[in-house]
Amino acid sequence: MTDPAVDLRVGFIGAGQMATALAKGFIAATTVTPEAIVACDVVPAAGAKFVQQTRGRFVSTTREVARDSSVIFLAVKPQQMDQVFTDLRDILRPEHLIVSIAAGIPLKTLAAGLGPQVRLIRVMPNTPCLVGCGASAFSRGLNATPEDAALVQRLLSNVGLALEVPEKLLDAVTGLSGSGPAYVYQIIEALSDGGVRMGLPREIATKLAAQTLLGGAQMVLSTGQHPGTLKDAVTSPGGTTIAGLHELERGGLRGILMDAVEAATERAQELGAS
Repeated sequence: MTDPAVDLRVGFIGAGQMATALAKGFIAATTVTPEAIVACDVVPAAGAKFVQQTRGRFVSTTREVARDSSVIFLAVKPQQMDQVFTDLRDILRPEHLIVSIAAGIPLKTLAAGLGPQVRLIRVMPNTPCLVGCGASAFSRGLNATPEDAALVQRLLSNVGLALEVPEKLLDAVTGLSGSGPAYVYQIIEALSDGGVRMGLPREIATKLAAQTLLGGAQMVLSTGQHPGTLKDAVTSPGGTTIAGLHELERGGLRGILMDAVEAATERAQELGAS
């Protein structure tokens, strides 16, 4: 077998934080070589930062990205997508795979803008991709092959977890893992506040809170056990943990978090329909 990094050429239209994080992940995993990564952006400063952090190339136009890439990531703001469609539609080749990480733009809109024959995959990443701990979901367009899906999963796995879902579920993914980091930050802040209230210094309280969530999440992923089972394992009869859990139940924590996912999902649906 040939080394996949030898032939894989990846381009980014948009060279912001998420594009840079993905490129760094691909390079760190030796999935793609720095020489095979190219990006363009309307903001030159973003391009300079991209080159500094990835050692990839920065070019002036989408045409140059398309010329030098086999996989093209669309990493622009949704309001910039119409211009990307105009720039790309007539220069795409059959070997191109288009991967969109633009929020709220469905596959049917991408196909209408780029052409019905284009191989498309839509991705919903989240910001922890920036530190290699992302939770991404992706959906295939009609022309994308199982091999295309496997390639995208392999690429995204370089910056965290990557799962394929039907596109109809991507709004729920947005409500859960897309918006979820903000929920987690609030939980960490609240736990830290609790520690401070009980006498811990702020820096120590915040580090303990953040590491506790990180460790708990890793336990779920590593053991494969249900979160309820892991919860029970640290809940002794009449102990400290059950006392704390009782207060969480009284405050409706689980219901509030479920409502947050529902509200964010519904908002994503509204934005996608507009």
